[in-house]
Amino acid sequence: ESVKKDAMENQEFIVQKIRELKNILKLQEVPKVDIGPHCTDPYDCDFMDHCWSHIPENSVFDISGLRADKKFALYEKGVIRYEDIKPGDLTNEKYYQQVELFIKKSDYIDKKGIKEFLKDFSYPLYFLDFETFNPAIPLYDQSKPYQQIPFQYSLHFQEKKNSPLKHFEFLADPKEDPRLNFIERLLADISSSGDILTYNQSFEKGRLKELALDFPKYSKEINSRIERIKDLMTPFQQRLYYIHTMHGSYSIKQVLPAVVPELSYQDLAINNGGDASLAFMRMVLEKDADHMELRKQMLEYCRMDTFAMVKI
Repeated sequence: ESVKKDAMENQEFIVQKIRELKNILKLQEVPKVDIGPHCTDPYDCDFMDHCWSHIPENSVFDISGLRADKKFALYEKGVIRYEDIKPGDLTNEKYYQQVELFIKKSDYIDKKGIKEFLKDFSYPLYFLDFETFNPAIPLYDQSKPYQQIPFQYSLHFQEKKNSPLKHFEFLADPKEDPRLNFIERLLADISSSGDILTYNQSFEKGRLKELALDFPKYSKEINSRIERIKDLMTPFQQRLYYIHTMHGSYSIKQVLPAVVPELSYQDLAINNGGDASLAFMRMVLEKDADHMELRKQMLEYCRMDTFAMVKI
């Protein structure tokens, strides 16, 4: 689909913006512009480290779930550090809970709520994590710009509560569309019974729904797996289990060191999904290179994601 018309309509905007930026470059000193929503709209500014250097760790900007306009309203009143916050500054109890627990260095665990969450789990249990990449220019038929293409998964399996762990994994051949092999291996590795646990189920469910649409031959089997997915993030998202060192986040990267301190992503060569995505794109582009070490690093990272879920 041609976007030339849209591009042409933006020509005057570009000319105006270049003129504006050149005028700023001629100034003798940095423009005095305080931080605000413009720092991240439409995307994160490259100068944030400089302009935000006066904001301490554990500030109002770290309060999880609080709207940006509320954070800046507090900032403009001079309420910046957790210690500056008074009960009346935050109307929602859950926001104040994060601040209070951090200041007191204490934790909150709702044992009854967690038992309620866990009682619905049905063995065998599958702990599942995907990695994807999203090329701007589609590389494969039945794909579109920036579509999240799954190329890797890790799967830990436990048949019964005290059974030994088994591990399955898949990392695609970068020379071909990874999705078909991905689907076939995943369906073979996950049998027809038991709960499938993910961390942030909307991501895995979303990718499986796309695969079911793009490869309708497998849609029935894929949809039957989607129906069995449960989200291990829920008790942390709902703050049934909250440790002050999570800093208000329920990301697995924050939850894992708080709950299982002996495990860490820090020593891994690839230690986040963005790096894994870039690594696979590199493999796709460097068709004739030897990527054995890169593959090993990617498998280690993805395996850690599902092992982390098991330990949590």
